[in-house]
Amino acid sequence: MNCYNDFAAYLRQQFPFKVQKISVNAGFTCPNRDGSKGVGGCTYCNNRTFNPAYCENGNDLTAQLNDGVRFFARKYPDMRYLAYFQSYSNTYSDLPTLARLYDEALAFPGVAGLIIATRPDCVSDELLDYLNILSKKTFILIEYGIESTSDATLLRINRGHNFATAVDAIQRTHNHGLRAGAHLILGLPGEDRETILHHADAISSLPLTSLKLHQLQLIRGTAMGNEYLAHPERFSLHTADEYADLVVDFLERLNPLIAIDRFVSQSPKELLIAPDWGLKNHEFRALIVKRFASRETWQGRLFSPV
Repeated sequence: MNCYNDFAAYLRQQFPFKVQKISVNAGFTCPNRDGSKGVGGCTYCNNRTFNPAYCENGNDLTAQLNDGVRFFARKYPDMRYLAYFQSYSNTYSDLPTLARLYDEALAFPGVAGLIIATRPDCVSDELLDYLNILSKKTFILIEYGIESTSDATLLRINRGHNFATAVDAIQRTHNHGLRAGAHLILGLPGEDRETILHHADAISSLPLTSLKLHQLQLIRGTAMGNEYLAHPERFSLHTADEYADLVVDFLERLNPLIAIDRFVSQSPKELLIAPDWGLKNHEFRALIVKRFASRETWQGRLFSPV
């Protein structure tokens, strides 16, 4: 028996071939950056931490996809691809603009679907109607940044929306026949262990296909990074072993139908302030699997359906 529901295994069930995400930067912004809801963005956010180099040179989508395919195809020449709209809020525009960008990505040879990262306050029913039509012929996953289920935390990190907004967006996405993913940061300032474990309970009732978990990272050039440098006592950072135990505790309470896409994030060394564990994603995954085995537990062991 697998100790957790792996998103890679989920993708293998969806496709008869190997697929790889290729991140693209379509030039979007966010409502808490452009002044419509706030300025400065989320206090933890620096998009340079997850933007591949080929996304930073101003190339259009087709050029970015070509660079991404060139990178991955050397190892797996028969691979197909999911265009991953990752940077900022990738539904934050009018429908004609969004449709043009999505269609350009889907027209690229070898692209088998889209993963669209966005905020829960940036998705209209009109857009969901359009994505529902696309989903009839290709793979579509909308990945929502929830980050926390605590409204106090969301206010503190300048998200510009509450948890109810995320619940509404995910439910509407499901009602439109679309897959929804979510993203949570474990260890945000002011959140203790019980608050973090409550996130698992709160999202387990939502119709989610996938979940990304990330440890809190303090990044240079962000408001939260500056706060940490000035007041480190306000933060409780985990060691790798502490975080591994927390993740296992979290997954024990999580709905076993939700596929886990990621446990940790890796920021560039030159941008990372703390914590620096020195572990790559696959190394941390191995640590999680070992921790599950030593504790003789699994995802959903303590999950109680409502």
